[in-house]
Amino acid sequence: MESNTTAFPFFDITALDETSVDATDSSDEEPGLHIVHYFSLVVYSLAFLLGTFGNGLVIWFTVFKMKKTVNVIWFLNLAIADFVFTLFLPLSIIYLANNFNWLFGSFMCKLNSMVAFINLYASVFLLTSISIDRCASVIFPVWCQNHRTPRLALFVVMAVWLLAFILSLPYFIIRDTFEDDGFIFCYNNFELGASKDIGISRHKATVILRFVVGFIIPFTIVVTCYSVIALRIQRNHMTTSSKPFKVIIAVIITFFLCWLPYHIFSFLELHSTYRKDGYLQNEVRVGTPLTTSLAFLNSCVNPFLYVFIGRDFKNKFGKSIHSIFEKAFNEDSMHKDLKSKTKSTSESQIL
Repeated sequence: MESNTTAFPFFDITALDETSVDATDSSDEEPGLHIVHYFSLVVYSLAFLLGTFGNGLVIWFTVFKMKKTVNVIWFLNLAIADFVFTLFLPLSIIYLANNFNWLFGSFMCKLNSMVAFINLYASVFLLTSISIDRCASVIFPVWCQNHRTPRLALFVVMAVWLLAFILSLPYFIIRDTFEDDGFIFCYNNFELGASKDIGISRHKATVILRFVVGFIIPFTIVVTCYSVIALRIQRNHMTTSSKPFKVIIAVIITFFLCWLPYHIFSFLELHSTYRKDGYLQNEVRVGTPLTTSLAFLNSCVNPFLYVFIGRDFKNKFGKSIHSIFEKAFNEDSMHKDLKSKTKSTSESQIL
């Protein structure tokens, strides 16, 4: 059996040949890798503490303290995706701290990986839905006034979660554990009883599908939507100062900046994994934990963006947390403007 190990449970490192360094042999590990692993341990712990607290706070106020508007539904579900993901981070923290010895059984190995990718897909699909929603509000303000309802947003959210679940299911299937020299590894078993060639094909298909569906298509839609919005603003000489617009832009930019390096290293890892000459394997072993850590941080930064974007920092501490979140997601003024002003004026208020 090949050393199909991975130190970082949400990345694809798998099927490395015998030239790979065994994660359990710390004496052979490069000093730089020790530093990277300690850094990842710190980042994972930070993401867990900030993510559970921040997203938990958002969930509490949006569920119990705020009117269920379309914006609130979007951000509530983003917070839920991040909160559930950060709840599972202690498993990865213990995995790292225990020198990559998985202690939680095969089922949790599978579930841990699946939850990570549900978070990826749900987050990017929700951000895409938000972008389409904002664009539609500008292009079709009258239609949105009549049909843009929390009920419709709930249907969209349900479809997003279902699609994210379906796309993440393969990670539950291929994730596996095996024991070697007293250590239990949680890894991606792409072969899964098939030949090595089929395993390679599955690996390639997984990486490409994730990149296209989880990054390229959503990114294209988001850029298109906000390009349309910008052109409409410029053409009609509109002004925009709305809090929700700034929050959405900040969340979207942060998401893509955090996840782009992850996708890049997925392809680098794919290119190097099945080579016999060790090409790029050291770079991948160092870059993998760094880019994974960056992706994980995305799950804890959103609550801070909700609060601190577009408003003077000092003034925030003079107001209640409830008031801060309410103003961050507020869209009541949009509907008042849509009812009382002309179409062009309404468009300017939508943003």
